[in-house]
Amino acid sequence: MLKILVSLMIASGVTIPAADTRPAPPISSRAQERLGREVRSRLLRLPYYGVFDYIAFQVHGYEVTLEGSVTKPVVRHDAEAAVRPVEGIERLTNRIEVLPLSPNDNRLRMSLYRAIYGHTVLNRYALNPNPPIRIVVKNGNVTLEGVVLNASDRNIAFLQANGVPGVFSVRNHLRTEK
Repeated sequence: MLKILVSLMIASGVTIPAADTRPAPPISSRAQERLGREVRSRLLRLPYYGVFDYIAFQVHGYEVTLEGSVTKPVVRHDAEAAVRPVEGIERLTNRIEVLPLSPNDNRLRMSLYRAIYGHTVLNRYALNPNPPIRIVVKNGNVTLEGVVLNASDRNIAFLQANGVPGVFSVRNHLRTEK
């Protein structure tokens, strides 16, 4: 039966369209910058995105990859939902990790927040509605992410985090503004 159907299709000139395997046209650097700005804007407006969450993204052509760590699963889901409708994104990969629930990590988060943002030099960063120093705690290990004004602020944040009792290690991924 299948042979007869295929024979009829060939005889009548009906063809099955092949999948389009042509690569997408290259994206201009200007379009890629616009895409990056739009993704960043949408991520910063997430309702439950806080100082204890860190979301980063990479734009490669028409592909966007979300990365980072969040304390609540809803933030991971909301980040993907906010970025998916951005015009120009053809592929979205979500590699955001949801941190494990831990009363000890929650206690450390609050202590770290007080130690870092309570310091007289660093408290100016707390006034920002979207605090630039992100505190990621996983099983007692701390990672500081974000951007500060200078190397001195970067070092002070690192020292303050190291001084909190119960912290096992601190990785300082803070960057300074250019």
